[in-house]
Amino acid sequence: MDRRTFLTGALGAAVATPAAAAVDANAPVLRETLNAAELGVNPGDSADQSQAVQKLLDLASRDDRQIFLPAGSYVVSQLKLPARTRLAGVPGATRLVFGGGSHMLVGERAELVVLRNLIIDGANQPLDEYVAGIVHLSNSRGVVIEDCAIEGSSRSGIALDRCAGRVRGNGVRTVHDAGIRAIESSGLTITDNTIEDCGNAGVQVWRWTPGDDGTIVTGNRVQRIAAKDGGSGQNGNGINVFRAHGVIVANNRIADCAFTAVRANSANNVQITGNNCQGCGEVAIYSEFSFEGAMIANNIVDTAATGISVTNFNQGGRIAVVAGNIVRNLSDIGISVEADTAANGNVIDGATRIGMLIGWGPYMRDVTATGNVIRRAPLGIGVSVADGAGSAVISDNLIAGADQGAIVGMRWDKPASGDLAETGAAKFPNLLVERNRVS
Repeated sequence: MDRRTFLTGALGAAVATPAAAAVDANAPVLRETLNAAELGVNPGDSADQSQAVQKLLDLASRDDRQIFLPAGSYVVSQLKLPARTRLAGVPGATRLVFGGGSHMLVGERAELVVLRNLIIDGANQPLDEYVAGIVHLSNSRGVVIEDCAIEGSSRSGIALDRCAGRVRGNGVRTVHDAGIRAIESSGLTITDNTIEDCGNAGVQVWRWTPGDDGTIVTGNRVQRIAAKDGGSGQNGNGINVFRAHGVIVANNRIADCAFTAVRANSANNVQITGNNCQGCGEVAIYSEFSFEGAMIANNIVDTAATGISVTNFNQGGRIAVVAGNIVRNLSDIGISVEADTAANGNVIDGATRIGMLIGWGPYMRDVTATGNVIRRAPLGIGVSVADGAGSAVISDNLIAGADQGAIVGMRWDKPASGDLAETGAAKFPNLLVERNRVS
């Protein structure tokens, strides 16, 4: 007797009944995986199968089983993922299509939600205002979303509120808002995903109030990110960290963003390392507003307005290391820093205005710029000498092709000195300028 014959005999007439009534919560079940097709959920049926799938989800949760959906298309709406959800399909062949309604897949306070090998298609159907994505989970700890394709959302693709777990190896595309939106996470990893053609953001790691978050965003491919809803910087970013402390953004490939590849706003102790960023409309890597502690190291930026900006000392932005980065083909400034920052060992090649800008008016304190290579910028290094500016050490840099001055004192955006690489900085007691090589 084969497995299908056994199941048919065990469940009797239940298999032959319409899909909406096929799942009997009191029916005997096999150990481990439940095959949805053998329990009355029909691949390829054009009718809405939400009721049958919901019953099967509840049954599997009760008995701690996984559900397997065979290859085919399943129209579903307003599914509520129960406390222990395990739902898997055939890679590239099992498609859930949103049939409309308030939401597609939501779960709240789940102990475990595992989604694998599914195509989850929002069909660009509208969602209720309180639903942030076609997959929307909240207050759930054991989240695992792996090897799924998520597409066609009128809002975000995956939305996670106060969740922990991992989102790995998924393809998220053609969504209106963010590919992956994570709010107030605790122990979340977002890795090895491909996120493209999103309306407002690739990955958002946000908190409504500042606090420790610790999300790890690594190894993702993020590209073609627009800013459809405009705004003042919250949209148009490949990876955006807002008020979330202790976040790691590492080894991602980010291209063609309307504004910024990696933008950290009011995020303490953020690490932005080893990312490859290309084709940004504004600043490629940004650490801004009231942050304390940013490590920006070993990134490559090719084509942006400004390569790296560490700014807003006027609002408390301070403490950073900007080291070992390559920034090139900039339409404005290579690297800009302000307070309590070491900018060391970077290579800047091709900035149309300034290679490195240190401080802005009085907003400069305790900056070192050493061992940098700056080529093909009209002004190599601009450093604030405005009233109230703090100390800076500029030494052992190699500056080539700066025809408007290798190192120039600035009052706000205006040159206020000759070339300090030639004359020294005796007139400006806040500066130490020495051992720089100009060619």
